[in-house]
Amino acid sequence: MISRLYLRFYAALLGSLIVFALFAGFVVHRLSGPPEHFSGAAGVIIQNALPPADAPPAEQQRVLQNLLAGSEAHVVLRAADGSVIAMAPPREMHAHAHADETSPALIFRLPDGRSVTTHATIEWLHPLGTLVLCLSVLALAVGVGAYPIVRPLTRRLERLQAGVESLGAGDLSARVAVEGNDEVAHLAQSFNRAAGRIEALVGAHKTLLANASHELRTPLTRIRLAIDLLKETADPRRKAGLEQDIAELDQLIDEVLLASRLDAVSELEVEDVDLMALAAEECSRYAHVQLDGDTATVRGDPRLLRRLLRNLLENAQRHGAPPVQVHIANDGGRIDIEVSDRGPGIPADERERVFEPFYRRKNPGPNIGAGLGLALVRQIARRHGGDARCEPTAQTPSRFVVQLPGRSRSGERLNCWP
Repeated sequence: MISRLYLRFYAALLGSLIVFALFAGFVVHRLSGPPEHFSGAAGVIIQNALPPADAPPAEQQRVLQNLLAGSEAHVVLRAADGSVIAMAPPREMHAHAHADETSPALIFRLPDGRSVTTHATIEWLHPLGTLVLCLSVLALAVGVGAYPIVRPLTRRLERLQAGVESLGAGDLSARVAVEGNDEVAHLAQSFNRAAGRIEALVGAHKTLLANASHELRTPLTRIRLAIDLLKETADPRRKAGLEQDIAELDQLIDEVLLASRLDAVSELEVEDVDLMALAAEECSRYAHVQLDGDTATVRGDPRLLRRLLRNLLENAQRHGAPPVQVHIANDGGRIDIEVSDRGPGIPADERERVFEPFYRRKNPGPNIGAGLGLALVRQIARRHGGDARCEPTAQTPSRFVVQLPGRSRSGERLNCWP
C-alpha cells in the first residue's frame, strides 16, 4: 500500500493516463479504416432491394439511383469479378468520384457475389470530433480515478481544520483522529502532540498561578497583623501607606485568582440578573456617580457581572475625573453598559492596549499604573457573549462601553470561550 501522499496522486494520474492511452489506441484502431466485410442480414436486405445479378446493367443502374435519390453518398455496385455494374450518382454526374474514393469506404458483400461499396463522410469520424471525444474521455478518467483518493483526503483535512479551529477557540482538549500513514496522518499526529503540550502547559500555568496567589495570602496576613500591633506612637502616614499598599496587593491577588478561574472554567452557572439593580448597588459605594437608563435583565453570573461594573467604576475613580456617569441602554437584542467620566481620555493608539493585562501607558499620569482591571472587564464580557471597548465621544473623552446580548431563550449554562 502506498503511504506517501504524492505517490498516491502520481499513481492516480499514471493510471488515468494508461486508461486514456488504451482507449486512444482502441479508437485509432477502429478509425484507421472501416470494416472490410459486412454479411448476414445487411447483405440479404441490400440484395433483396436490388435487381437480380443477371438483370441488365441499365435496370440495376436505375434501381440503385432510385434507392439513393436525395442522398449525397457515392455508391458503386460491382460484379463478382470487381467490374462496375452501376454507380450512383452516375459517373458523368459525379465530377469528384476519385476524390470521394479517398474517404472511408463501407463494403457490403452480397450473397450472390456482388458487392456494394459506399464512400460516405460520417460526421462522428471527423478528426476534430475524435479529438474532443478523446479529451472528454481523458477528463472523465482522471476525474473518476482521482475522486476515491482526493475525497477521503479532503475529509481528513476538514476534520483536521475543525480540530484546529476548536483549539483556537479555547477547547484545549480538541484532538483529531489519525487515519492512514501518509503526510496528513503525520500532520494529525503532530497536531495532537502539540495540543497535548499546550494543554499541559496551560494547566501547569493555571495551577502555578493559583497556588502562588494563595501562598501570597499568608505573608499578607502576617504583615497586616504586624501593622495592627504597631504602637500608637508609630507614624500614622507610614502606617496608612503600608495599609494602602497591602490593600492594592490584596486586590491584585483577587484579580489574578479571578483571571485564573475564568481560564480554568469552560461553563458558567448563570441566572437572571437585573443589571439596573446591580449597577445601583455598585454605584452607591462611590461618590459623584450618576446612574440612569433602562431596566435590563441578562443571563449571566452575578458575581462576575458585579466585578465587571466594579472594575469600570474603580477605573473611572482612579484614572478619571468626576462626575462619573453610568448609563444602561436596552434595545431588546443588545444591552449596553456605558461608564464615562470627565477625565482626559485615552489616546487612539492605546484604546485597545489598555485591555491587555498589566499594560502600562506610554505617558502615565498620577496614580496610573498596570493591572488586570480592564482586562478582566473584557474577559468577563466575552465570557457572556459580548465585548468591551473604549469609545470616547466629543463630550466624554473617557468612555467605556460593554455590550452584552439580551436575555437568552433557554438553558442554565453559558459556554463561551474567551
